[in-house]
Amino acid sequence: MHLGFDNEKYLQMQSEKIRERIDQFGGKLYLEFGGKLFDDYHASRVLPGFKPDSKIKMLSKLKDRAEIVIVINSGDIEKNKVRADLGITYDMDVLRLIDVFHGYGLYVGSVVLTQFAGQPSAIAYEKKLEALGLKIYRHYPIEGYPSNISLIVSDEGYGRNDYIETTRSLVVVTAPGPGSGKMATCLSQLYHENKRGIKAGYAKFETFPIWNIPLRHPVNLAYEAATADLNDVNMIDPFHLEAYGETTINYNRDVEIFPVLSAIFEQIYGSSPYKSPTDMGVNMAGNCIFDDEAVCDAARREIVRRYYKALCDRRKGTLTDEVIYKLELLMKQAGTGVQDRPVVSAANKVAEETGAPATAIELPDGTIVTGKSSELLGASCAMLLDAMKKLAGIPDSVKLMSSSVIEPIQKLKVVNFGNHNPQLHTDEMLLALCICANTDPNASLALKHLEQLRGCEVHSSVILSSVDEATFHKLGINLTCEPKYQTEKLFHH
Repeated sequence: MHLGFDNEKYLQMQSEKIRERIDQFGGKLYLEFGGKLFDDYHASRVLPGFKPDSKIKMLSKLKDRAEIVIVINSGDIEKNKVRADLGITYDMDVLRLIDVFHGYGLYVGSVVLTQFAGQPSAIAYEKKLEALGLKIYRHYPIEGYPSNISLIVSDEGYGRNDYIETTRSLVVVTAPGPGSGKMATCLSQLYHENKRGIKAGYAKFETFPIWNIPLRHPVNLAYEAATADLNDVNMIDPFHLEAYGETTINYNRDVEIFPVLSAIFEQIYGSSPYKSPTDMGVNMAGNCIFDDEAVCDAARREIVRRYYKALCDRRKGTLTDEVIYKLELLMKQAGTGVQDRPVVSAANKVAEETGAPATAIELPDGTIVTGKSSELLGASCAMLLDAMKKLAGIPDSVKLMSSSVIEPIQKLKVVNFGNHNPQLHTDEMLLALCICANTDPNASLALKHLEQLRGCEVHSSVILSSVDEATFHKLGINLTCEPKYQTEKLFHH
């Protein structure tokens, strides 16, 4: 993948922009931080050169001025809501987030339980966090939110919420996922700070959509693809166009809520500091794209990947047809389609010829390597081995692992663990290859080229196991699958 984004420039520009916004409001800023702070793989895929941890590294430049407030919806605690990409509940993800922030030297000031209505699970969670030495605050539901502004901006509205004690000039409000109440928490704090004579400010940091590139730019279309299940729609910011005569891009939810936000600002301060949703943002990503063609190509690839993910989610029964239709439209608008993903036809062709699952990978030089199932190894394992051999210049005829290494692992899986399928998963194969590398120079040489597969494209003719999916993710390989299972069973794990 060709680079198209200047990450170092981004770190510098973004931290400077936030400093400017802090100073604009007299030294106290509540920054609503959307998206993922330290594992933003979507951004790294559509903006080649963007590092997944760029945003948290940028915040680390401000760590002497910043503190983190994490908000979680009490209803999500009660429902045991799960982060789909990690497979852990939101309440557990809060603990993970805190550990990561501490690892970067960032100060976590408190956790806020939003929409608190006495939920038993939320009360138990509150006690758990307090036992860990964390400060916990409660924010309550407000009847008629967000329309009933006179009630919202009153002692019976925001005034009922706990006032969050903060000590730094930059308060970053983040959450384990959408719908947690980040914006409401920021606005509640503005109300409380104003009552205390402190003129704090509010700003919003969202990487996407990028406000200063075209509406139908593939990067912005890729954002719509990523949020197709949320029904987010990119649009020209009408408030910004009216105020400044300048075309900028935002998305429907921010545009729809802006009149309410503006009225809340006026109720608190007497006037609104912003004339448009775009004004509220501080995102500088669009200024750091140096190769638009590379970025467009990467974004188009992402849209197709999102389409295949949606097809598989529909097969699993977790997605509706409407999302598929939207993604098909986005592919058309971006001028791309499944035909632009060469690994798809390559994997499906081998599967058709063999009557068994197959996978294909596109190497950095564009070479396609395929893998098919055997008694010892699944198609994904065979493909990874062949890909490493290709990169290392090892002949196809050379075996990197002998059956004497693989068979004991298969026996362990079937006899001792009670599994029905003796074939090795990708993580098991790589561990076995590491063992072989101690005595086999070819295996050692092949492993040295594993890192070169990062960023490569892979397609499977069947939906892979969660174990194999996780392995590809850890390797940084972009995986898609056909929306069908290897067997006709009803239960798939």
